[in-house]
Amino acid sequence: MDAGEGQRTVHAVDATGLSCPLPVIELSKAVERASVGDLIELTATDPAARIDVAVWCRMQRQVLHEVTEQPRGWRFLVERVR
Repeated sequence: MDAGEGQRTVHAVDATGLSCPLPVIELSKAVERASVGDLIELTATDPAARIDVAVWCRMQRQVLHEVTEQPRGWRFLVERVR
C-alpha cells in the first residue's frame, strides 16, 4: 500500500481483540519486516496499547507519528527509522 508521502510503504497490522503484550509484539514483527522509512499502521483495542506502543517506540528508537482514537480502540502510525 502506498502512503503518498514519497514512496513510503504502509504496513497494516490489525491487533484488534488482542491483549497485552500481543499488540506490541505484532508491531515489533512488522517493524522488523519493514524497510527504514516505511510506516506501520497498527490498530488495537486493548487499552494498554495506548501506553505500551508509545513506550515501545521510545525504547526501540522508532517514531510514533500519530495516535488516533477510533470507535473501537486506537490507530497508531509508527515509522521505522533504524
